[in-house]
Amino acid sequence: MNPRGLRIGLTGGIGSGKSRAAEAWAALGAQRLDADAVARSLTAPGGAALADLQAAFGPDILAADGGLDRAAMRARAFADPAVRLRLEALLHPRIGAALRAALDAATGPVQVVEIPLLVEQHARWRPLLDRILVIDCPVERQIERTMARSGWPRAQVEAVIAQQASRAARLDVADAVIDNARDDPAALDAAVRALWARWLGTSPPGEGAHAPG
Repeated sequence: MNPRGLRIGLTGGIGSGKSRAAEAWAALGAQRLDADAVARSLTAPGGAALADLQAAFGPDILAADGGLDRAAMRARAFADPAVRLRLEALLHPRIGAALRAALDAATGPVQVVEIPLLVEQHARWRPLLDRILVIDCPVERQIERTMARSGWPRAQVEAVIAQQASRAARLDVADAVIDNARDDPAALDAAVRALWARWLGTSPPGEGAHAPG
């Protein structure tokens, strides 16, 4: 086992269930890091990226609480590729630096880094990671799940998916794939336990002496 801990990049399209998979890793004792959580902290009231974002996009990007109006900024970014690229140029280096620092400080056998845009930013993230795990499901399941949880109309979900890496591109960079087409948390947990055993050569904590098959 890598003495600094096995670093797993976990990704998947919107609605694939990657956050649920990250929770399953954490439940076994992995340290969970989340690129979206870092982005939220950078753009929360008083966040380190707010001044630069205001300089780039104007003061009207702020919500009533003084943080970034994420819904409005998301809409602008999806409507205008130049806005999206500028937003990513401001946020992604900061997110990367924060996650690198967290990995350098990490202890324990496994660090799972949830990165929604891992494939889109593959050259940035791949050197930091030992494995890439893709949570996969058909595009129609992504649409159904995202509509159900967010209340977005179908066209909005489809627009998000169109700007993400394709399902084929995600599968192409994967060291392992978990099929999460069914809404079956027990099956997802079992797949994560099996990967722990396969990649670390030992059962997860509390699993006993024998790895699952």
